[in-house]
Amino acid sequence: MTAIRQIADWVEETPFVDTHEHLIEESFRIKGILSDRWFPCDDWSYLFEIYAADDIVVAGMPGSQLQRFFDPDISSDKKFSLIAPFWHRIRLTGYAQALRYTFSGLYGENDLTPESVPRIADKYRELVQPGFYKTVLKRANIEYCQVNSSQRIFMQTEQPDILAQDLNISDFCRCNDGDFERVKAETGKEPTTLEEWLGIIGDYFSTFGPRAVAVKCLIAYSRPLNFAPVERSYAERQFKRHCKEGLAPGSQELKAIQDFLFRYCVGLAGAYGLAVKLHTGYLAGYNVMQLAHVRDNAADLCRILQDFPDTRFILMHIGYPYEKEFIALAKHYPNVTIDMCWAWIVNPAASVRFLKEFLLAVPANKIFTFGGDYHAIEPVFGHAVLARRGIVHALSELVTEGWLSLEETRDLVELLMRGNAHRFFSDRLLNGLVAGQPPTHSAEYGSRGPLRGQASENRIAT
Repeated sequence: MTAIRQIADWVEETPFVDTHEHLIEESFRIKGILSDRWFPCDDWSYLFEIYAADDIVVAGMPGSQLQRFFDPDISSDKKFSLIAPFWHRIRLTGYAQALRYTFSGLYGENDLTPESVPRIADKYRELVQPGFYKTVLKRANIEYCQVNSSQRIFMQTEQPDILAQDLNISDFCRCNDGDFERVKAETGKEPTTLEEWLGIIGDYFSTFGPRAVAVKCLIAYSRPLNFAPVERSYAERQFKRHCKEGLAPGSQELKAIQDFLFRYCVGLAGAYGLAVKLHTGYLAGYNVMQLAHVRDNAADLCRILQDFPDTRFILMHIGYPYEKEFIALAKHYPNVTIDMCWAWIVNPAASVRFLKEFLLAVPANKIFTFGGDYHAIEPVFGHAVLARRGIVHALSELVTEGWLSLEETRDLVELLMRGNAHRFFSDRLLNGLVAGQPPTHSAEYGSRGPLRGQASENRIAT
């Protein structure tokens, strides 16, 4: 048996721990409860809803045509006619390849064609039955998923055995109207002072922190990741002003509020034993990305990593397309772990290169290698196939090039695909997640206070 075949067999038989999804609850899928935000249609076109749809628009489909594609009242034949001219253009991208593997593995169809679409439409309906989440995960050889819910700040899931949940702190830090509205909808509370807002945040942590697997923040979609220490008195004044007048997005005053709140949440996360998952790198969607923000993600994070040395940070998506800087962060900072979630479909070839370089530079326990990052569970299957292929390529090339022996590869496969995640999150998963402890240090500045020698000149003054 050749080395690549042996490695492929090991990778195929080893289950993944899926460390990042946005799955909506199975009951919503079964009931067909539609939502413009995360479930616009209940048919095969829904599998394109995030990611593949972005490639289609970038390939030339007008936005109005994409809206029609997701219209629940449009027939399958019509939907195919809308997408067909663009499907050929995107079918080599990681987004489309994940769907092609999904069509093949779940529906027995190798591609999207006029003949296959009616069969895919029927098989989509046949699959969506009670228990189909477990069915898809079993077929994908995935043990369980960690979910950053798109429906609630913390989802009290119906399937905790397979859908561990993150606590989403994005809503606590951004301070936009949508965040306040979401918190009001969930709690009935509408804060007008920073103290009231911190009380709400504290309630979420005390209620859900013991049950959460981690906290997640995607604030990188709206601003740089340079979070400076801010005096509480200054944040209080600006928060009150923001509630009364509103502050312009990107203003220094709003940034100061966000800096204070993010650091406060990081402090709470550390106190409750929760790792902090951060979106880094490429932004989903189209026509929105400020590449300068993405480029500086790694450099911007150094201050917060230093100020909170006892809090574990999970930097997601390899920071693509600036992934080398994230290898450097993981090599230098003990509290940094890298998550390859989403990366395999953003750029499969870059992800293979990243994994090879990471393993030759960073301790092998500091990486998770799979997360589908979908609302729908079906494409998770195809993404897992693509990720397994990538892992096989990366490890086989390391063996062929003489950096790694075949004998070393067997244990490494186990480590990369599930062992690291099990060990990293073991305290959260034992006995249905362990209870957290209340804060024992300042949640505003970190476990050792402001960064020594620099705090006074970098902190916003009163």
